[in-house]
Amino acid sequence: MREYLEKLNGFLRCNREEIFRTHRELCLIPAPSHFEDERAVYCKALLESFGASGVYTDGAKNVVFPMNCEGSDRITVVNAHTDTVFPADTPLVYDDDGETVRCPGAGDDTASLTAMLYTAKFLILEDFRPDGGLLFVCNSCEEGLGNLLGIRRIHEDYAGRIARQISVDACIGEVYDRCVGSHRYEVTVTTAGGHSFGSFGKKNAIAEAAGIITRIYGLEVPVKEGTKTTYNVGTITGGTSVNTIAQKASFLCEYRSDDVSCMEIMKKAFEEIFEEARTDKVGVAVSPVGERPCAYGADSEEIGRLADLYSRISQEITGAAAVREPASTDCNIPLSLGIPAVCVGATKSGGAHTTREWLKKESLIDGTRLLVRFLSELL
Repeated sequence: MREYLEKLNGFLRCNREEIFRTHRELCLIPAPSHFEDERAVYCKALLESFGASGVYTDGAKNVVFPMNCEGSDRITVVNAHTDTVFPADTPLVYDDDGETVRCPGAGDDTASLTAMLYTAKFLILEDFRPDGGLLFVCNSCEEGLGNLLGIRRIHEDYAGRIARQISVDACIGEVYDRCVGSHRYEVTVTTAGGHSFGSFGKKNAIAEAAGIITRIYGLEVPVKEGTKTTYNVGTITGGTSVNTIAQKASFLCEYRSDDVSCMEIMKKAFEEIFEEARTDKVGVAVSPVGERPCAYGADSEEIGRLADLYSRISQEITGAAAVREPASTDCNIPLSLGIPAVCVGATKSGGAHTTREWLKKESLIDGTRLLVRFLSELL
């Protein structure tokens, strides 16, 4: 082990500036969900430059590198997502003061992606032969309305062959060992509308939408020990002008929970609100736009083993105990299929989903060290 760690430390010293440069280059490539094409091209070329063989891009824009997977039905998936929450026209300014980087997407999940890519490079150079096979995935569509499209595709293509999954999508010292499910809807309200003065008194789609939202925010979430349930309305649009009674208004809403029974309670409550808002003068159209399932039947002992291993190594590297929490991540898919999975952190960042998102540069090195050790000891 001492010799192995010395090799790893030497690798990190030699590749330090290259790791920083890769992170910068990735940050400056726009990658909203469903439009990760350019990042996929970059990641594939980078892996091939490391000496990876068999790298391919699938129909969901995932970049996939199978390592010793041929014929195996005990594959370990390790993934980091390539998409960010920012629209393609978001200004991408990479502000680097030598210690901290600020840029949209600098942390979530570009930093984890960088650490995973250089973990792959080290294992390639070491001719690592993982037991059961290791599938590196730079996956698409984790954020927002991406609806986990990328990782869903992986589990379709490798159905029956995946033993476990490690998602890298958090801060170092964090491990998400439970998943939070969610249902998301676009709700469109329509009315006859009219002139604000001449047709005063007619139904206004904005007012009717506001009434539905008010009812949502009047809900009491189910309370069950050890669980958490939430709801949210994230966007609202509609209307024509200040002197027009709106004919149409739409909003996006969701509910979340880490418990299946609580999800069912929220589903019923939302459906009742939508149905009761419909009248002969008010149309309410509801379109599901996203679903993240809860866990179902995964081996809790194996999940605990994965979390314990990560926690031990993380504490050895950082000196701080790891924190275990529930979250909504790519792990929702394997956990809903009964496949053990945890989401782990590899870097130190903050301000996620804001244009001033920041990353401690040195954490890229610690994160790569952590992932290499984690996968080496696991497999």
